[in-house]
Amino acid sequence: MVGNLQTLAQDAGTKFVLALFVDLRGKPCAKLVPVEAIDLLATEGVGFAGYAVGAMGQEPKDPDIMAIPDPQSFTPIPFIKEGLAIVHCDPHVEGQPWPYAPRVILKSLIQRAADAGFEPWVGAEVEYFLLTRASDGSLATADTADTAAQPCYDARGVTRMYDHLTAISTAMNTLGWSNYANDHEDGNGQFEQNFQFADALTTADRVITLRYLLSMIAAERGMVATFMPKPFSDRTGSGLHLHLSLTSGGAPVFPENSDDRGLGLSPTAYSFIGGILDHACALQAVVGPTVNSYKRTGALTTASGASWAPKLPTYGGNDRTHYIRVPDSQRVELRGGDGSANPYLAIAAALGAGIDGIKRSLDPGAIGSATGRTALPPTLLHAVEEFEGDAVITGVLDAVGAGVASYFAGIKRDEFFAYHSTVSPWEVDQYLTAF
Repeated sequence: MVGNLQTLAQDAGTKFVLALFVDLRGKPCAKLVPVEAIDLLATEGVGFAGYAVGAMGQEPKDPDIMAIPDPQSFTPIPFIKEGLAIVHCDPHVEGQPWPYAPRVILKSLIQRAADAGFEPWVGAEVEYFLLTRASDGSLATADTADTAAQPCYDARGVTRMYDHLTAISTAMNTLGWSNYANDHEDGNGQFEQNFQFADALTTADRVITLRYLLSMIAAERGMVATFMPKPFSDRTGSGLHLHLSLTSGGAPVFPENSDDRGLGLSPTAYSFIGGILDHACALQAVVGPTVNSYKRTGALTTASGASWAPKLPTYGGNDRTHYIRVPDSQRVELRGGDGSANPYLAIAAALGAGIDGIKRSLDPGAIGSATGRTALPPTLLHAVEEFEGDAVITGVLDAVGAGVASYFAGIKRDEFFAYHSTVSPWEVDQYLTAF
């Protein structure tokens, strides 16, 4: 492993490495390691005070988290800083994988899928807004000319942001991610840049890397790139749509020519869908993990005329109103997740739900029907309650060690009540002189 990481750094002309991991909230944490210490990084990792990191299940008295690099994730990023690279790490404590580490949790679910005979593949759609923030904290669209009532796919909007979009596209293609499209999304100031699907762990790493690249490159141009689900009440929110598929022994599992429902899917694929739908309400706590997430899924409409966020756990063909869209026979698209989702946890939870459906041979019911299923949770608090009552989804977070799910539920409940205790401008407007 030492020689591998050393060779990768040497070949890339790397001078410094960001040894990076994320906490349960998705916060990227790193230490900057000089290439002269890369052998120490490879053999021992680099230490962090876990409590200071954030949501990592530690108290001040606990031993250090050691971030152990995964050489396969080594990513040179000279377009950010010359000689800089990222390597994604697996946090360990006292020599053991740390159960509160999202990347460790996803690796455990990938192994669970392998034990069931499957290899999971994932594509991700990363949506975001480009904004500016004034000294008084107010937000504005970075492109002041981006004011159209229906700006989606506007060629002029893409062209005005050409320098930013092409810088990101070039970076992705330099890294071998195969960027294949860059577009203006449905909200003013909202964009999406797509890259080719890969194995589940690689895609999760790339989502984290892309968020970092987008943030840094936008900042260089005086902009804020935000993945906040709903930064504006009257605009479309930002999703993290996941395209999921399985292979077995390298052969696709989902396609089936004799499908009488017309979507071209196998019984295994329908059971996978059934599992996700069966656990959808609990799953939302993971794929929509913030208070703001439910402003997106709860939106009735937006300035453009549609919210594009599912409200019911349904599935269908090439129809973007469903929780699960089936664009073709090779994959299913989970549309419930948003830009605040931790990609490691979101992918792990979706896989756990789908594999449970396969094990139980679940039938998702008629296409488009929500019969027998409740609507998705209206708030984060409702989602946390659903999460706590679902042994499959909590079992995903507890896959490496017990206690992670209850810890996650606790920090999310605290997040909701911190929000709930804050007096908002809406309340002042409604109640100040109402009585």
